[in-house]
Amino acid sequence: MRILIVEDDDRIADFLMRALQVEGHNVTRLDSGKDAVSVVRGGDFAFILLDIMLPGKSGIAVCQELRFRKINTPIIMLTAMDSTEDIINGLKIGADDYITKPFDLDELMARIESVSRRQQGLDVVNTELCIADVHMHTDSKIVTVSGKDVSLTAKELSILELLMSNPNKLFSRERILNNIWGANSDPLTNVVDVYIGRIRKKLGKDESSFIETVRGLGYRIDPQAGAKPSANLPKRLD
Repeated sequence: MRILIVEDDDRIADFLMRALQVEGHNVTRLDSGKDAVSVVRGGDFAFILLDIMLPGKSGIAVCQELRFRKINTPIIMLTAMDSTEDIINGLKIGADDYITKPFDLDELMARIESVSRRQQGLDVVNTELCIADVHMHTDSKIVTVSGKDVSLTAKELSILELLMSNPNKLFSRERILNNIWGANSDPLTNVVDVYIGRIRKKLGKDESSFIETVRGLGYRIDPQAGAKPSANLPKRLD
């Protein structure tokens, strides 16, 4: 994605730029709100990370003007811990989400991915994700393996959709927690491992044939691994 960062703190901006570039994004940075609206109008940005406290023009004012001009580019507000009123005002005038400083990179990436999925969902009527013999219809939430329906819970469906939508992309446990359960979930629990195990069991897949565990880092779906023969589906899905 092409992402615009509007942040006057050089240290934070540098951190964000390097992190997003590593993820493969094309990043532009502004250090004030003064020219933000004209830059957004002149560029094809998929996402905006917008600090609230900016010189020249506040992030709230920038967001308000963008929405007034019918520019619907997704916006995540960057804010200090104690600026509750600013957060509320930002959401009221059209920001899609916010994250408080200091923030964890995995949490930020999870929020970007979550907002992006919501935006894409506005334009997608029926999307089918297919990797090997596993098929998911994202509108109806129907999952099949080799043509046989598989019953998954809402959380299991959300995790599977996240991974299948991003083949080969590695997701840490923390990022999965932030995407599926929200930013306040405890990253020290093994809830993600439990759910991944349940998904594998219901799909009739082991670690080598679909959802790969990268030790100490997280999980990903390798389409090539998914092409390997899978175990037999269980006769009963509870």
